[in-house]
Amino acid sequence: MRRAPSGPSPAPSRELFVRRSQVDAPAAEVFRWHARPGALERLTPPWERLRVLEQSGGIEDGARVVLRMGRGPLAVRWTAEHCDYVDGEQFRDVQRSGPFAHWEHTHRMTPDGPAACRLEDRIEYSLPFGAFGALVAGGLTRQRLARTFEYRHRITAQDIAAHARMGGRTMKIAVSGSSGLIGSALRPLLTTGGHSIVRLVRSGAAPDAASIPWDPERGTIDAAGLEGVDAVVHLAGENIGSGRWTPAKKARIYASRVDGTNVLVRALLGLAHPPQTLVAASAIGYYGNRGHDVVDEDSAPGAGFLTDLCRDWEAATRPAVERGIRVVNLRFGIALSAAGGALTSMLPPFRLGLGGPLGSGEQYMSWVAIDDAIGAVLHALATPALSGPVNVVSPTAVTNRDFAITLGRVLSRPAFLPLPGFAVKLLFGEMGEDLLLGSTRVQPRRLEESGYAFRFPDLEGALRHLLGKN
Repeated sequence: MRRAPSGPSPAPSRELFVRRSQVDAPAAEVFRWHARPGALERLTPPWERLRVLEQSGGIEDGARVVLRMGRGPLAVRWTAEHCDYVDGEQFRDVQRSGPFAHWEHTHRMTPDGPAACRLEDRIEYSLPFGAFGALVAGGLTRQRLARTFEYRHRITAQDIAAHARMGGRTMKIAVSGSSGLIGSALRPLLTTGGHSIVRLVRSGAAPDAASIPWDPERGTIDAAGLEGVDAVVHLAGENIGSGRWTPAKKARIYASRVDGTNVLVRALLGLAHPPQTLVAASAIGYYGNRGHDVVDEDSAPGAGFLTDLCRDWEAATRPAVERGIRVVNLRFGIALSAAGGALTSMLPPFRLGLGGPLGSGEQYMSWVAIDDAIGAVLHALATPALSGPVNVVSPTAVTNRDFAITLGRVLSRPAFLPLPGFAVKLLFGEMGEDLLLGSTRVQPRRLEESGYAFRFPDLEGALRHLLGKN
């Protein structure tokens, strides 16, 4: 019996995923947003462990990007190449190597009148291992694509709307603390809006053409690099939520904020042409432990280490005000992000069903979603009438108990195991007493009065967005 001649293996069956939405902006503008640096970072959901290893070019034909997905031994390297570029209309990326047997992703923007367009992401893909791979992972893959592209389309529309309020004006902006939780999210938001960024980097970090070396501890800064910037966003400071507040830790926290601000402001005052705007970070720790009282920017300061820190931190910017620089002191609440910070430290026990309120659970938490935290920075840059202290918190502060219940509901886990107040103090000392058990019920009065529209005003909507649980 003759055996049939062998031939090439049949191509794996291809699946099709399509996501369409309406964006209230011209197609050319939406295309430009995708073409600018930072678009990939803005479009990557925070729950995806994705890191850019290499990138050559933008989205034009032949441009390539190498990504690392996942962590540890299960991490996968993904190389994609762009092709079929049509300016203002579409571009495509094709997997050259990576986790899929086939991946071809077409991004298309189709005009829908002069001031709107239809955004379409069309993906043809095949999973590895043929029918077996499709059987085992097909449903999960479609679910993952659905929540990823729901996130991406939401971010695209929201970011473009935020940039539209700039009226087409772009700036050169110096940013300190650019690798921190807020700074690392802010950079791609600014660059996708067409702004150019100059980073203040500590001595010893690898410098590049878009960085200014400085050493806050030694009081040095390359002030010449600040000449010509239109605005400065100052976010640098040691993390107050990591570790116990020993005397040495408190001294580092104070110096990193107050002394660092003094160094920066002195440099700005010495410029021939200082920037028009300084947006400087502060914190709602200014108000101290206030129980159930509602406070806003006109409220008196509280008492304690955080109050003294924030008061001196903001006072360090006053010489810039006297020089005629518009200064906005952003008093940040608890910034929620799935990429770091307080929320990520809560997730492991809550995912195991071991989460719950801290202490009595009646203390108020004034929180803000990371997209609103950076949105407030952009709003401060774009609003000439805004100056002085501005609270950056959601308009809906919640008790710690309500926060725990809401996070448990979003994760579909119980959240009733409390951590008694004495245990919090024993584990974390003064830091735990002030940050975890203290109660601050803050309202963003000046932010709202100046026209800022919150993307995520309620906690459950914010957590579902950040964790991909819509």
